[in-house]
Order: sequence, then structure tokens, then C-alpha cells
Amino acid sequence: MSKPVLVIGGGIAGIQAALDLADQGIQVYLVEKSPSIGGRMAQLDKTFPTLDCASCILTPKMVSVARHNNIKLLTYSEVIEVSGRAGDFNVKILKKPRYVEEENCIGCGECVAKCPSRVPDEFNLKMSNRKAIYFPFPQAVPLKATIDKEHCLFFTKGVCRVCERF
Repeated sequence: MSKPVLVIGGGIAGIQAALDLADQGIQVYLVEKSPSIGGRMAQLDKTFPTLDCASCILTPKMVSVARHNNIKLLTYSEVIEVSGRAGDFNVKILKKPRYVEEENCIGCGECVAKCPSRVPDEFNLKMSNRKAIYFPFPQAVPLKATIDKEHCLFFTKGVCRVCERF
């Protein structure tokens, strides 16, 4: 039996590496610092040089990662320490809080629709706005809401909590 493998980064390369390893029966831990896997490719419309649809390539792979029994997906997480030696590493991972009960979030978006706070959307290079509670993009995996503590009225002023009703 092989040892588990850690893949750092949930962009297209990390996704493909995780799927290739998992399909060989290896347990994979995929760590992504953002709330969703997909990386830069999730922001693209087409790929060079064939002009293929980027989401048509990426989205099925993202879904495969989420459903694969040999892949443990750790989003909104960062590697903070690595110790050991080749073939025998110990890794500490910090999981950032989403401030949402992930097990109860079904990805319906009702909380997002009701949120009164609007901030520039980093995913769209700040050319549009998002809410303080948000999904990074419509096809995000996992499709779990995240609260931006810096812009949420509850965290900044102690008022609101409208998103808790959903």
C-alpha cells in the first residue's frame, strides 16, 4: 500500500495531478488556498492556441475531484509547515474559517441574495461587485458560501446577520 500524497494548489495542474494519482489508487490530499479549486483557468473564457472553452475542460475535472473517493479536498487552506524527509513528510495545514456552517450550506445562494454589503469582486479583477457573503464563481467546487470578514457588517459593525436566516 502506498503512502498518501499531498498536492499543493488546486489549479488545473494540481487538479490533473490529483486525479491521475487518485485513479491509481493513491490517497491524495489536495490543498488550495482559495475557497474553490480551479485557479486562474476558472477565470478564462478560452484556452490558447485552440480557443477551446476553458470551463468545458475545467468544470468536469473539478466535479471529478469533488466526487473521487481517493481525494480529500482541503480548500481555503494553506500549508504552514513541512517537516521530515523525502518519502516521510509531516505537514501542518491551516484551514481558514468560512464563517459559514459548511455542512448546512447547500449552495442555494439565498444568503448571498439578501446580503446588503457590496465589495469589488477579486475573481473578476474588481470590474464587478460581489457581496460580503459569496461564492467565488458559479461553478465553484465546493459550492459553499464564504463570508468576507473584512466587509461583513456583522464583523465590522456588529449589525446585520441577515444571511443566518437561510
